[in-house]
Amino acid sequence: MPKMKTHRGAAKRFRKTASGRYKRDKAFRSHILTKKSQKRKRNLRKTGYVSKAQEKTMKKLLPYL
Repeated sequence: MPKMKTHRGAAKRFRKTASGRYKRDKAFRSHILTKKSQKRKRNLRKTGYVSKAQEKTMKKLLPYL
């Protein structure tokens, strides 16, 4: 069997934590920021986590991460 390939787009966007979950950055933080409140922008700076439902998909995309 050949080796599985890592999905390079996903590899740039996700990091695996010590507990095995996947960390991600939040969306909607790149432009059109004037209409968003300070509280909303501040919360977008924090990292998010991939939902439990998507973790199986992530393991396929990132087999060696």
